[in-house]
Amino acid sequence: MTITSANTNSVANPGVQADLLTTPGIVSGEFLQETVALTRRLFIQLKRRPTTLIAGIIQPLMWLVLFGALFKNVPEGLFGTSQSYGQFLSAGVIVFTAFSGALNAGLPVMFDREFGFLNRLLVAPLASRFSIVMASAIFITTLSLIQTLAIMVLSFFMGAGLPNTVGLAIVALIVLLLVLGVTALSLGLSFALPGHIELIAVIFVTNLPLLFASTALVPLAFMPTWLQVIASLNPLSFAIEPIRYLYLHNDWSFTGVVMEAPWGSVSLAGSLLLLFGFDALALLSIQKLLYRRLG
Repeated sequence: MTITSANTNSVANPGVQADLLTTPGIVSGEFLQETVALTRRLFIQLKRRPTTLIAGIIQPLMWLVLFGALFKNVPEGLFGTSQSYGQFLSAGVIVFTAFSGALNAGLPVMFDREFGFLNRLLVAPLASRFSIVMASAIFITTLSLIQTLAIMVLSFFMGAGLPNTVGLAIVALIVLLLVLGVTALSLGLSFALPGHIELIAVIFVTNLPLLFASTALVPLAFMPTWLQVIASLNPLSFAIEPIRYLYLHNDWSFTGVVMEAPWGSVSLAGSLLLLFGFDALALLSIQKLLYRRLG
């Protein structure tokens, strides 16, 4: 009877209908407020358990130091125009660290699902439930940029140098594009899979194969033909090669070739377009799932 009365009042009173039609959504101050609050919650959790961030910084730095020392005495020119293997490796470590962090983006949402907190958010009067997804994306992106900064600082002191100012901005853009696409897929998996065990299994199965099937550790020319084809289609390679190109060429240009793939040459601009395409595919692939779960 209450529902019937409410519906009758809304039909009789045009002002009620107007209020319903102007309910705040994604483009509103309420959505921004919710996103900030949910993002702040994630950073409070990180502050209480900072080991996640500390380990996320230490691990790639160890990769950079240990792998750089392991291949320190390789013949000059073996890794293209890189002055050292550390300089060659830094781009791969930057991208793989950002990729690993983004791949874990769905875990907080999955734990919220399992502990019941997500259900409380879904029944709350939110302006838009997509603030839940946006908060996770902002959190993971911030951590990835902090890790990237730490790697670039260490690689600089190890003699890898730095791109110029515009080059640094493009490096940040490349990292953001990769993180956006992978975070979207991870968040989609967090709603599609039954529990965190399955999500962690997907992360473990995906992580290392994509690393070794990319140009993070060795040039494309070192690989057998079949692996070259796979690596040249790997989104990680689309991020690694342009960053490596920016590190090695002070006179870089958007038309400069960053990768000689078996199917053709890829320029800096082409790699950025491929990353944009990867993001578009990732976002489109999870769109219906998110609307079904959050709509």
